[in-house]
Amino acid sequence: MKRTTLFLTILLGLSGVSGYLMSKASWIGRVGMTLFYKEYNLLKVWWQGGLAAFIFLLVLFLLHTLIEKKLPFAGAKIVHVLLLAAAGACLYLTYVDFDEDFSHHLLGWRFHYGFYLIWLQWILICFFFLFTSRKKVAPATGTDKKVAATL
Repeated sequence: MKRTTLFLTILLGLSGVSGYLMSKASWIGRVGMTLFYKEYNLLKVWWQGGLAAFIFLLVLFLLHTLIEKKLPFAGAKIVHVLLLAAAGACLYLTYVDFDEDFSHHLLGWRFHYGFYLIWLQWILICFFFLFTSRKKVAPATGTDKKVAATL
């Protein structure tokens, strides 16, 4: 529990940094968001973008937690690796989109780094679940049942 709380606190801080970076779009990018892409206006305010990023990452964290609890050990690890590959693909496709789409290219490098940071956080979530071990529950013995019955 302590490790999870620390990890979520780190994700919250990195989401704040990501929100700050996304709010620093170039002047022409901010004008484009105001005039043409109104659905992205929340990214102009750092805490709104950071909160949106954190909620997205929290949903992903809960999805990984559900996978960890419901699937057997080997199956869960395979799904975590597949989701790690999906996060890497999202990072790459975001890079390609920002590099090739002219309107996204105009947003500036800080805005781009804010989005790259979101995908890197998802990669961190995947590594968190891949490299943390499950707690092993020992099977109940006859003496444990007797002790529990006396309590």
